[in-house]
Amino acid sequence: MTSQTPPEPGAPGLGRGLFVAFEGGDGAGKSTQSGLLGAWLERQGYAVRHTREPGGTELGRQIRELLLHGEDGSVSPRAEALLFAADRAHHVASLVRPALEQGEVVLTDRYLDSSVAYQGAARALGHEEVRELSLWAVEGLVPDLTVLLDVPAELGRERRGEVHDRLEREADDFHDRVRRGFLDLAAREPGRYLVVDATRPAEEIAATVAARVGELLGALR
Repeated sequence: MTSQTPPEPGAPGLGRGLFVAFEGGDGAGKSTQSGLLGAWLERQGYAVRHTREPGGTELGRQIRELLLHGEDGSVSPRAEALLFAADRAHHVASLVRPALEQGEVVLTDRYLDSSVAYQGAARALGHEEVRELSLWAVEGLVPDLTVLLDVPAELGRERRGEVHDRLEREADDFHDRVRRGFLDLAAREPGRYLVVDATRPAEEIAATVAARVGELLGALR
């Protein structure tokens, strides 16, 4: 990267709210767990903002269509990484950061670690290169907590059923590399991650996640 490469992120969250990202391979249950956590938080009286990447904004929805459902079905690896970073830059500037500054709990289905795992590891573009690109795009904003829902590639494929987008159609060895990429990230930053066995029942996973988030909210208070 050039001199525009950002410094290492400082205090996570960067605002009065709480930022939680759900990560994992396709079929891991990210949307389910985000919904369960959001419902629990709302019962506790918190303002919750649900979002996703790509597609959390109108621009993001257009980028999502290009990336995952384009007519010719082909996007070069570097273009893929840049499009995800463009979506992320707009997503953070227009939705995530303003919500955090208002004191909301932001729950996102995927964030920058997905780019590192999918494009950096599985597409072999390089862990540090893709990570630095995303950090530059979001001005260093990292989640307070990243929940990694770990599931074997073959089980993820079984859960997804018959409908697959462009990335979901990749072979199991691609998804195995994605899984290893996520686990490597969690090993590098254990304090930011909660790694959960996503083969467990959804209610058990939700209780584990809620307990960890409750601790973070207590520390903020």
